[in-house]
Amino acid sequence: MKNGFNNRWFLLIVLALTWGSSFILIKKSLLSFSPYQIGAFRIGISGLVLGFIGFPAIQQMSAHTLKWATIAGFFGSFFPMFLFPMAQTRISSALAGILDSLVPMFVLILGYLLFGVRSHHRQWIGAAMGLAGALLLSRFSGVDSGDSHWGYAFLIILATACYGLAALIIKEKLSHVPSLQLSSGIFVIWMIPAFLILIFSGFFRDFHSDPQTWQSLGSLSVLTLLGTTAAIVLYYKLIQDTSAVFASSVTYLLPVVAVIWGIIDGEKITILYLVGGTLILCGIYLVQDKPAIEI
Repeated sequence: MKNGFNNRWFLLIVLALTWGSSFILIKKSLLSFSPYQIGAFRIGISGLVLGFIGFPAIQQMSAHTLKWATIAGFFGSFFPMFLFPMAQTRISSALAGILDSLVPMFVLILGYLLFGVRSHHRQWIGAAMGLAGALLLSRFSGVDSGDSHWGYAFLIILATACYGLAALIIKEKLSHVPSLQLSSGIFVIWMIPAFLILIFSGFFRDFHSDPQTWQSLGSLSVLTLLGTTAAIVLYYKLIQDTSAVFASSVTYLLPVVAVIWGIIDGEKITILYLVGGTLILCGIYLVQDKPAIEI
């Protein structure tokens, strides 16, 4: 097993299964909790679980490293945790999983704009195709009900841009910090703001002890421990061991897992999902030109 966690393909598959299942777990959590409570719970509990590693890790960081860890944590862990459940109050878990595959696009675009990473023309064509697919899905995300929820779908696109930026920062500025110490430190840094949000959102005050709430809490707990705490540690390790682009390619597999869970849960997959998802995946294939970008 230890050798498995040093194998990038093994890590990629494990991440795909855990993160791909996160969307359906968010959907189940939303039955009893608000998006703010879900996001804050994930960050706060992860900080508690990893605190015994995170607190010493923070103390050993220089001011420069701590600054970049805080920034990476905001864009890679804190902010997106609220965007996904907010979006899924109006769009399906399957669509959320499809849109999440845009992360490599933003690694390419932001890598060029912020870090000067040069790319081939075909990669930019791929980025355009992927964004076109995302816009298609965003515009017609409410097609079944006759009401487009493109604004909520855009929240997922914003979250993928945040993930892309965080991946670049981790690779460029934080590669010297071991992944477990880095991820633990980040959760500890953002744990206090998360618990403040959890308290003021009425999570503890308004908690109702009924079967539905306990089921949602179970889904949220699994989402937190596997889809947040463990997955982020593995993701940071994958970034540091390979590249930001390769690590973000885990999102190739997320739509498959998310759509399967959506179908099992009775969600209707329309032809627009397939067209938009195909555009995104074709675009990602073009973006993944390894000789052109290795961050």
